[in-house]
Amino acid sequence: MLPAFTSLGNAWLLALLVPLVAFYFLKLKRPRIAIPSLVLWRQVLNDQRVNSPFQRFKRNILLLLQILVLVLLALAAMQPFLRREAARAHRMPVLIDVSASMASLDHPRGPTRLDEVKRQLRERIDGLLPDQELSLVAFGKTARRLTPFTNNHRELREALDALTVEDVPSDVEEALRLAQALGRTEPFDKVLLLSDGNLPTQANFELPFQIDFQKIAPGGSNYGIVAFSARRAPGGHWQVFVQLAGSANAESTTGTLELRQGDKVLAHEDVSLTRGSNPRLAFDLAGGPGAVLEARLHLSDFDSLASDDAAWLMLPASRPLAIFVPESLAGYRHAFGAIQDVNVYPDADASMPAVFDLVISDKEEDLLKPAHVRCAIGIIPPDVRSLVNIETKNSQAIDWRHDSPLLQHVNLRDVIFMDQPVSAAGSSDDALAKLGYDILVQGEHGPLIIEKRDGEGLRVSMLFHTDRSTLPYRVGFPILISNLVQAALHESGLAEAEAAHTGVLSTEGFVANASCTITGPGNYRRTAQADAQGRLTGIPAPHAGEYTITTSGASPQPVGVSLLSASETSLAAVDQLQFNDQLTVAASTAPAKSDRTLWWAIAFIAFVALLVEWWWFQRPVRAV
Repeated sequence: MLPAFTSLGNAWLLALLVPLVAFYFLKLKRPRIAIPSLVLWRQVLNDQRVNSPFQRFKRNILLLLQILVLVLLALAAMQPFLRREAARAHRMPVLIDVSASMASLDHPRGPTRLDEVKRQLRERIDGLLPDQELSLVAFGKTARRLTPFTNNHRELREALDALTVEDVPSDVEEALRLAQALGRTEPFDKVLLLSDGNLPTQANFELPFQIDFQKIAPGGSNYGIVAFSARRAPGGHWQVFVQLAGSANAESTTGTLELRQGDKVLAHEDVSLTRGSNPRLAFDLAGGPGAVLEARLHLSDFDSLASDDAAWLMLPASRPLAIFVPESLAGYRHAFGAIQDVNVYPDADASMPAVFDLVISDKEEDLLKPAHVRCAIGIIPPDVRSLVNIETKNSQAIDWRHDSPLLQHVNLRDVIFMDQPVSAAGSSDDALAKLGYDILVQGEHGPLIIEKRDGEGLRVSMLFHTDRSTLPYRVGFPILISNLVQAALHESGLAEAEAAHTGVLSTEGFVANASCTITGPGNYRRTAQADAQGRLTGIPAPHAGEYTITTSGASPQPVGVSLLSASETSLAAVDQLQFNDQLTVAASTAPAKSDRTLWWAIAFIAFVALLVEWWWFQRPVRAV
């Protein structure tokens, strides 16, 4: 490590040695005074000898100390440093991983991975030279710039101190793209990446710069919740499923998993966890009003990551499905009569709901009713009429999608259709695909059943009329009706419930354009406005926990979000990153080396020399 200088121009200060030494070469000019004795003549001779230039220079300690002080101060002004890297970066972005795994501990009450990163980065900030600048960038699921390129130690340290972990998976590509964007206006050659290594091994990115990948040691043993869901069972009950997983270095332990609603424990189960185990627990809960369920894992031993020990799930309120079927389709209304928890409209004893879960009709005006699922009987969608014609001929189904939920367990073999859809000349199945349609059932000369998902939900089109077929007399007809009910349950959010992930909060059911206030964990508070459909989307939710959305004149609506990331729970650390151009960047576990400044040490030595010079000048002189 050879010393270098950042302000070599300040070497001119060494020129001050010339006037300093010149003062000591000046002769003493004594006045002529008559004296009564020549006893002091010896002292005069001694003074004359000392006053000679070379004798005085050799014996005057004050002069030597003052020269030393001046040289040291000049060196300090030249900003010397020890070069610890082959190439010194003058401008460098620092990408700081703040994903969930960065909150893990290596032992109880130990520092988090982010604390270790902060400690190393503070040392680098303290060692910044005057011509070096850093730009701090934090990344989790998204990336954000904390500071511009700056040498301001205070600004960098304040931004670093304010940095906290987000309960989200990491996405290093977002950080690299942000760094690439910074390089377009403020060029640089190198990027410093600080992480615990819990990153995807493959990055879809072509590197325009070098990466110094500094990996912090991963956390200790960890278990957490990686999946939380519920499925509606017959009779309105909910089957709730919770899956656990552990880190690669997890030690065997025991614990308890609780299901809670507020302060009330609904169910609990003791668990025994071993390395590599991924137990899936199931609970049966009664249906009822909508509620927020909390699953919480309590372990008997050390657990390095707390954010994956709890998860939240929104259970929708149990209610009957609202289904519209005109009285002219008596076969459908009869089939729905055998299914529980459905209300079929029109009903003389009940008013029409504002939104239906399922609409089945052979009249186009009925299909305009708001619904999650709409099923057209014997109607060709307007955008398909140029591609398909209906001929009055008997036909059969030659193929159908067995993997489609709508046709699950439905056998269409030997079913006679008296309406035969015929594809227009020159048209193909690709033309329907371009319009967003999937062919579920293919007839002899064209599609029989197609479906399309749009912004309003799912639309199923039976291009034949079921009254002009043998389908209502087959076993597959009630199964098809049951599958339509399941589709309506799913589209309405009543069949299944999945725990929402952290990152972005999305919910609906508000008044159009309503002003909403969102509060959450860690003093989180934000205001937003619902869209014209009463949906609230794109709200940042960086921390796992329960959020509350409040609107004027309405009851507060709770929403829970959870980490639920197997990769973050595993605390798995990669040793290298692979990029598109087949370039591999290996991780380094040694702390990043930065140039070490020497000016403060030299200035301290100069201060000590100045104190010695002052003491020497002020010391008492012995009498002759």
